[in-house]
Amino acid sequence: DDPDFAQLLSEYLAQFNIKITNFENPKSALNVGIQGYDCLILDLTLPGIDGLEVCREIRQKSNIPIIISSARGDLSDKVVGLQIGADDYLPKPYDPKEMYARIMSLIRRTKRVEHTNNENINSAFKIDERRHEITYEDKVLTLTPAEFEILEYLIQQHGYSVSREQLVSRCKNLKDKDSKSLDVIIGRLRVKIG
Repeated sequence: DDPDFAQLLSEYLAQFNIKITNFENPKSALNVGIQGYDCLILDLTLPGIDGLEVCREIRQKSNIPIIISSARGDLSDKVVGLQIGADDYLPKPYDPKEMYARIMSLIRRTKRVEHTNNENINSAFKIDERRHEITYEDKVLTLTPAEFEILEYLIQQHGYSVSREQLVSRCKNLKDKDSKSLDVIIGRLRVKIG
């Protein structure tokens, strides 16, 4: 219901390679459909239709993760939203950093569930966290701790784009937190994978 705030949030999330489509009219969003989207942020105060009704309608068609974000602080709205299928509820105002964290957490959980439910996933990579090993096409790769962390994260994020900032912040073993060190590691990984 607030295009300016939606634009601000879109600009903030863009730095993490998250692309946003903002629909000011919920009817047009419902008509377009949600195929291809990873997550839905839904306001409750919408023109022409209540956000709870939109949530109910979407949940009947899709299992897309839904985060309700609203200035409506009524407990009954929160409870009903979660009961009819929302996965999370973030009251306004909030810091965009918290929204980003919730989006990533929700997508991570959803991907994990989809991964375990999909027995047909065939990956050339196998991760053994206990041994700190990654196997590629049945061959154990010889990796430094930083290479292991980066490759493991990239494998876990399969199908999603990952920013340099995400890789650098994720890798505890990266000595220099600059992009040149990351470039060197990525180059070595490419050679090791072939």
